[in-house]
Amino acid sequence: QKEIISYNESLGEIKKMQIAVSQCHFLELITKVSKAKKILEIGTFTGLSTLSMALGLPNDGVLVALDKNKETCKKASDFFKKANQEKKIKIIIKPALDTLKEIKKDNLSFDIIFIDADKNNYKKYYDEVIDLIKKDGLIIIDNVLWHGEVADNDNNDNLTNIIRDFNSYV
Repeated sequence: QKEIISYNESLGEIKKMQIAVSQCHFLELITKVSKAKKILEIGTFTGLSTLSMALGLPNDGVLVALDKNKETCKKASDFFKKANQEKKIKIIIKPALDTLKEIKKDNLSFDIIFIDADKNNYKKYYDEVIDLIKKDGLIIIDNVLWHGEVADNDNNDNLTNIIRDFNSYV
């Protein structure tokens, strides 16, 4: 995890796509205490959230990570190998909405679903995964507070409004 964080620091502005360190601990803890065995992640970036959840999975656990960026997925895969977690993680590199339709056809279900991809598609991702979550499962969605900006009524930038609309939708 430290290597991923250090690597992301070198990426410039795009490093903001990384989850916070406190979220790493939260995701690992929630994975452990919920006794999750199957996780679906939408949006992987360089793999910090993926690795955090994989560390919380039992040895026979599986995490399916969806992302469309080949370069960041390759880098993430290297980090997973270094952490000896690659056997738990299956990366699918293509648009998540396409993959979600395939997963639905295969009648797969998950204990935890973590959504942290392009905010414009949050509603679509949510609608697609709602049928994939097991009873008593957890859907965790990053950025719903959007650094507190959703509470600032004077802030009407596009992404803030998209997140507000999504929160109201849910």
